[in-house]
Amino acid sequence: MKVNKKRLVRSLVLSALALAVSSVYADASKDAGAQYQSAESPLAAVEMHQNINPKAPAMTENEFGIGKNIYFQRCAGCHGVLRKGATGKPLTTDKTIANGTDYLKVFIKYGSPAGMPNWGTSGELTDEQVDLMARYVQQEPPTPPEFGMKEMEAGWKVIVPADKRPKKKENDLNIENLFSVTLRDAGEIALIDGDSKKIVTVLKTGYAVHISRMSASGRYLYVIGRDARINLIDLWMAKPDTVAEIKVGLEARSVETSKFKGFEDKYAVAGTYWPPQYVIMDGDTLKPLKIVSTRGMTVAPAEYHPEPRVASIAASHYRPEFLINAKETGKIMMVDYSDINNLKTTTLEAAKFLHDGGFDSTGRYFMVAANASNKVAVVDTKEDKLTALVDVGKTPHPGRGANFIDPKFGPVWATSHLGDDSISLIGTDPKGHKAQAWKVVHTLTGQGGGSLFIKTNPKSSNLWVDTPLNPDAKLSQSVAVYDIKNLDKGLEMLPIGEWSGLAEGAKRIVQPEYNKAGDEVWFSVWSAKDKESAIVVVDDKTRKLKAVIRDPRLVTPTGKFNVYNTQHDIY
Repeated sequence: MKVNKKRLVRSLVLSALALAVSSVYADASKDAGAQYQSAESPLAAVEMHQNINPKAPAMTENEFGIGKNIYFQRCAGCHGVLRKGATGKPLTTDKTIANGTDYLKVFIKYGSPAGMPNWGTSGELTDEQVDLMARYVQQEPPTPPEFGMKEMEAGWKVIVPADKRPKKKENDLNIENLFSVTLRDAGEIALIDGDSKKIVTVLKTGYAVHISRMSASGRYLYVIGRDARINLIDLWMAKPDTVAEIKVGLEARSVETSKFKGFEDKYAVAGTYWPPQYVIMDGDTLKPLKIVSTRGMTVAPAEYHPEPRVASIAASHYRPEFLINAKETGKIMMVDYSDINNLKTTTLEAAKFLHDGGFDSTGRYFMVAANASNKVAVVDTKEDKLTALVDVGKTPHPGRGANFIDPKFGPVWATSHLGDDSISLIGTDPKGHKAQAWKVVHTLTGQGGGSLFIKTNPKSSNLWVDTPLNPDAKLSQSVAVYDIKNLDKGLEMLPIGEWSGLAEGAKRIVQPEYNKAGDEVWFSVWSAKDKESAIVVVDDKTRKLKAVIRDPRLVTPTGKFNVYNTQHDIY
């Protein structure tokens, strides 16, 4: 039989590629290594990862599976599922292979002042894991599968039907002063009573819950994990618990509920990092109703992007609309949910890469960070217009931001930054302070880069700024606080990590959050999952330690969301 050599070679190459692609999503611990056995190699019985780039360093299938999991848990949020970059730099193989394993190991282990965490020296990753990740990011990134209505419906559960739930509140909790606390690496949240400082319950959720959001009525709590699992929690139950859940994709960050008059609690919306899309659901059951892709062209220069991840979502108080922020395209979609079968969308062109943000003090203007462009986009939710693009510091990361009255410039909204130590104050009063509106009116100097959250309260004269991703332990374990009435006085550094009383661990201080009364500020003391963590409560008026919450169940606490402040957009 005559053999066509070209056809045979082509067939073998295609077979090898098919094997490489299928192996990406294989169980990393599965032993299928018979075809790789060789008596002359120490890896003879080990299944090797077959990368299509011959310059990539060698990895076993098991190592590749471990790297994929670590990347999803620690890295994808900043660098992207396909590693094209956003808040973090691109990690495509043209860059990573050129840098080489030794360079990448140093960067992963020690981090940078611009916001790259020191994964090695903080104890989050071992030296072996650092080496593994340096090799992993030189492999071609696997493309995950799509996730549509069929997959969502398969993972949708109504645990307690709406008509079987309480008709009135069945517990004695002061729900408005309840805190939903993310226990990142446990895949749980803790509901903590803000009055007694006691844990009410710990609930299983998705991995690394990113945010907690309240329904307009204040009854339902929605939490979404980075694995795109949403839990709907009924706070009226004798013991608050999950009443419905759904998995809306493979990776996600944002969930929100309808707030406009007449639509309170009617709809929920979630945006995913992968696939790049958003889904509108029934508010009380999470039944998926409508899925919309965000893939498309970027802002100038217009280029097609395959992965426009949905970053933050906000619900307008002026229209029946959701503000959907697509990270990579730099576009903001004003989605009218009054008729979800015939969605009307107004698309605003802002800047790359849209991330997090919050409303100004009036609730009319939404301020969202475009962190790769070092800008904040201002959206008028009453007129559905982009009001301004404001130049700020390097890589803004405001969380929801902070609203207060500057003694000189009037109402302002503030953001801190991942990439530098600046804190930008933007004027937000176009009527009373027209000359200052939508401009940086004052820049404060913080204690360092690597900030994730900034916070104040209408009843407070303090402005709090964290720096948990700064590689300097002294800075990551402390917090800066300013006197709003005398900003030129500069910052006071408070040693929150030391106040926690914890002996070991990274003790990163993250996310100041006020109680309902506005007289306490809660801080997470975030260490590795095998170390003890805590929550430190500070008296806002005196800036003195008030309480430390320590409990073995507080595994890697990060975000904390006070029910009243979250429900009413107070920050």
